[in-house]
Amino acid sequence: MNLALWITAGVLSLACLAGSAKMFVSREKLAGIGPSTRVMEDFSPGALKAIGAVELLAAAGLILPAALDIAPVLVPLAATGLVMLFAGAALARLRRGERATIAGDLVYLVLAVFVAWGRFGPESFTG
Repeated sequence: MNLALWITAGVLSLACLAGSAKMFVSREKLAGIGPSTRVMEDFSPGALKAIGAVELLAAAGLILPAALDIAPVLVPLAATGLVMLFAGAALARLRRGERATIAGDLVYLVLAVFVAWGRFGPESFTG
């Protein structure tokens, strides 16, 4: 189970690193990438930069604390933050009526729940 949690945290970390591009790319360019990014039209450029920063911090928080053995309790906390982030993303898509593009957010939500549950519970770094 520990290996599955590490792999899942790695996948989520890579997804968040890709998502952190919101910090550097303009809102117009992001919205023009494809139908799954049109939800970004609802957010101000500052909000998108903040979301990108949260994703960058989550990517680091999922891997670095445990890998460096410095405050590994931050891993499940980062995963819990991602649960809230992806739940918000799914709700934003539902509000816009973009039901066809919500699947990715729901998959990442389930993966983040798995990491939070596993690292708070049976495969805790503190136990």
